[in-house]
Amino acid sequence: MEHTRRQFFKQSTMVVASGALCRGFVGATASPTVKFPTDTRERIAIASYPFRDFIVGGEKKPVSPAIHLKDFAAHVNEKFGVRKIEPWTGHFGSTDSKYLEQFREALEKSKGFVANMAVDGEDSPYAVDASERARAVAFSKKWIDVAAFLGAPGIRTNLPSAKDSEPNLDRAADSLQRVLEYASAKNVVINLENDNPVSEDPFFLVKLVEKVGNSWLHTLPDFANSLAHRDAEYAYKGFGEMCPHAYAICHVKAMELNDAGKPVEVDMARAFGLLKQGGFKGYCSMEFDSPGDPYAGTRALIEKTEQLLR
Repeated sequence: MEHTRRQFFKQSTMVVASGALCRGFVGATASPTVKFPTDTRERIAIASYPFRDFIVGGEKKPVSPAIHLKDFAAHVNEKFGVRKIEPWTGHFGSTDSKYLEQFREALEKSKGFVANMAVDGEDSPYAVDASERARAVAFSKKWIDVAAFLGAPGIRTNLPSAKDSEPNLDRAADSLQRVLEYASAKNVVINLENDNPVSEDPFFLVKLVEKVGNSWLHTLPDFANSLAHRDAEYAYKGFGEMCPHAYAICHVKAMELNDAGKPVEVDMARAFGLLKQGGFKGYCSMEFDSPGDPYAGTRALIEKTEQLLR
């Protein structure tokens, strides 16, 4: 996900009824036991972020035809024949119990499934300021509750840069341990994406996952994010280091604009090859993030994924 997503607007206070959330709870296991499909088509999910211009509750007034996030699974099934989605937290119209009930009912009606949730907060888990770290942990816990209620096997929680510190492995690991204690009790996997080039550098994420050493913490390899900020050799090496630590989800992109605003293309065969080499069996979320029509772009990503994931 591109850097602009870090301009995450203030979410309304989570008012999810505890009784409703309990229905999303499943007894914890020592390690995650998600049963991923083996059919290539069934491993494909669609991210909501590329459709931000159309989604009600997004960054600006949606263009027609407007889509409510709760109806996104039905929409992408109609357009692409895919029922798995990856909603972004910035697209949730609300987080109260009534809205989440409606969201889950819509998923059940459309036979949709939330493969992962992209969670973006503003507080850094490695800040020197202990109160900021505590807010970061609390923010992740709130969205873990939502994921459990909607039946999602995992969330991607971001690692925002801290104003008072360079990326710090020890403080980040300590914060994540507290998140993981909560996540494992709800059977929700935590995924870390190579996005922000400062705090989410792929090599830093690998060190962090290895330091924490918890089976509920994994990487989320994004095909293009590192290419947008670093040279190809660095980006693919970092991507390759992440792949063996990936479990539930990856982000498929064919192109991204770099820091100079110029397009950089992904070597799709190379990226999928690294995924396979790393033993990845999870979902592939289509996240078209190039200029142009997200519908045509997503169709092209699905076609390429079906060709190269087999």
